[in-house]
Amino acid sequence: MNRWQEILVIVMLMAGPITQAMAGWQSSASNYYRTSSNPLTGITEQKAIAIAQQHFKGRVLAINHDDNIYRIKILSSQGTVHTILINATDGSVISIH
Repeated sequence: MNRWQEILVIVMLMAGPITQAMAGWQSSASNYYRTSSNPLTGITEQKAIAIAQQHFKGRVLAINHDDNIYRIKILSSQGTVHTILINATDGSVISIH
């Protein structure tokens, strides 16, 4: 192996752990923002989705958070779209459409 090949191998060996560490950091950071509760809202998006899916089983199409309200759209297995409004502070159901 010539000197350049040796340097390339060393760089590649060093880059592997760095790449894995960065991937792990990005994954944990995105999970934090997705699952942590905001002190101003009280409940997480996942909790709001769980509450909405108690009323309608199906695939979540969208979730929006405005003015302490989660607006969740669910596509049921029958093909209908339901909108559930959840109080982001205490998790109570505001309305179901």
